[in-house]
Amino acid sequence: MSEFSNALSVTASALRAQATRLRHVSENISNSDTPGYRRKLIPFETVRDLQTNMESVRVGKVRLDQKDLLRSYDPDHPLADENGYFEGSNVDLMLELADAREAQRSYEANLKMFEQTRQMSSSLMDLLRK
Repeated sequence: MSEFSNALSVTASALRAQATRLRHVSENISNSDTPGYRRKLIPFETVRDLQTNMESVRVGKVRLDQKDLLRSYDPDHPLADENGYFEGSNVDLMLELADAREAQRSYEANLKMFEQTRQMSSSLMDLLRK
C-alpha cells in the first residue's frame, strides 16, 4: 500500500505547485495595468525525501522578471516624468494566458492521476476483502 501512498503524495505535491502557479499568474494578470509592476516568475524544484527515496515537486522562491518595464506616453498621468512618459508593467497578457492554460492542463492531468491512484487503491482493498 505504500506505493499508492507515494503516488498520492507525488501527485498532491504537483497539484499544490500548479495551484500556486495559477495564483501567481492571476496576480500578474490583475496587475498588468499597475505602473511599475514586475511579472512574478515561479520556478519549480524537485525535492527528494531521503526516508522514502521519493521525489516530489515544490515551488521555489518567487522571482521578479527583470525585463524592461513598458514606457508609455501620457503627460497627464500622475507618475509621468518631465517628458510625459511613465513606466507601466512588464506583464504580457498573451504569455500569462498561455501560462495559465498550461498550469490548468497540468493541474487536470495530476488530478486525474490522483483519482486513478485512489480508485486503484480502493479496488485493491475490495479484492483483498473477498
